Amino acid sequence: MKVFVTGASGGIGEALAREYHRRCADLRIGLAARRAAELERVGAALAGAHVHRYALDVTDRAALARAASDFVAQAGGPPDVVIANAGISAGTLTGEAEDAVMFRRIVDVNLLAMADTFAPFLAAMRERRAGTLVGVASMAGLRGMPGAGAYSASKAAAIAYLESLRVELRGSGVRVVTLVPGYVRTAMTARNPFPMPFLIDADRFAWHAVDAIARGRSYVVIPWPMRVVAPVLRALPDRLFDALFARAPRKPRATTPRP
Repeated sequence: MKVFVTGASGGIGEALAREYHRRCADLRIGLAARRAAELERVGAALAGAHVHRYALDVTDRAALARAASDFVAQAGGPPDVVIANAGISAGTLTGEAEDAVMFRRIVDVNLLAMADTFAPFLAAMRERRAGTLVGVASMAGLRGMPGAGAYSASKAAAIAYLESLRVELRGSGVRVVTLVPGYVRTAMTARNPFPMPFLIDADRFAWHAVDAIARGRSYVVIPWPMRVVAPVLRALPDRLFDALFARAPRKPRATTPRP
């Protein structure tokens, strides 16, 4: 099996790589992320797999294209699964000048890089009439969370983008899967100064995610209790939503968004 994962140097990306390694006897996997040393660590843990590491920034479209080309050549064909997982988060406030650059960076990584991750592989996958494109969104994309305008907007746009892509590719043989995590125990969520209901470990998330991908799901919220919360959250009238969330705890702002 051939798999390509971005944001693979930790968190959900690392957990997904480990889960595919656990399930696949003959795994060829491409790991892409900014932190070269962490990529080495993750790759070294995948004993027996054919591991290809790509230290890059996913906002560098040319670097992603080179990595995709190299992986296809090294793996002997396009991947069976491409997972656009790279993501960053930080609190942002509109009107705060120092947050403007961060806002753009979050949207670049969480949304635009998702399309740039898929694009280099798509022609070969369509020609083969097989393959799966997986995008990692977030429950934060279902409603706008106060103090997290950039993150919520980027994840809401990712959900809409993945839906558009799924319809575009209908009948092509290429599937599109939208993964919508709730709270997952990672370095990103470790900085949240508020309770996180239904928090699960990254490895547990990965088990459910890979299972959903294998079963052909098109949209899945993980963990399952969040599947109950998600439609309720989306259905709340604006007046009630505003009243409930206006004083909700907020993600800390930072000078640099972190993975």
